[in-house]
Amino acid sequence: MSGSLETFVVVAQVLASVGMFGVIWTIQVVHYPLMKQIPESAFKAYEAEHTARITFIVGPLMAVEGLCVLALLAWPPDGIAWWLPWVGAIAEAVAIGTTAFISAPLHGRLGAHRDPVLLDRLVATNWIRTAAWTARAIVAVAIFQSL
Repeated sequence: MSGSLETFVVVAQVLASVGMFGVIWTIQVVHYPLMKQIPESAFKAYEAEHTARITFIVGPLMAVEGLCVLALLAWPPDGIAWWLPWVGAIAEAVAIGTTAFISAPLHGRLGAHRDPVLLDRLVATNWIRTAAWTARAIVAVAIFQSL
C-alpha cells in the first residue's frame, strides 16, 4: 500500500474505531439501562425507532472498520508490530459476532414486547461488545502512533 493510502486507511480506522468506542460506551452506560424506564405501552415503537436510528450511526462506522481491518491485515504498514492488525481483527470479530449472534437477536425479541429479563441480558452481554470496541480503539490509536 502506498504511503498516502496507508495513512488514509489508518486514519479512517482511528475515526471509525474511536467513534464506535464512544457509541458503545454511551449505549452501555446510558441508553440500554434507560430502556428499562420505557413503559410497556410505548416499548415496541421505541425499540423499532432505536434499531433504525442506531443502525444509521453504527452501520457506516462498522463498515469502515471492517474494510480497514481487512486492508491492514493484507497490507500492514511498515514499522508497526506484526500482531497489532491481528489483535484488531480479533476484537472486530468479537464485536461483530456478538452483535450478530447475541445483541441483534435480543433486539429482535424485544421488538415483539418489553421483557425485563431480556433487557438485563442485553445490558450484561453488551459488555462483550464494549470491551471489544474499547480494544479496537486502543489498537487503532497504537497503529496510528506507530506510523
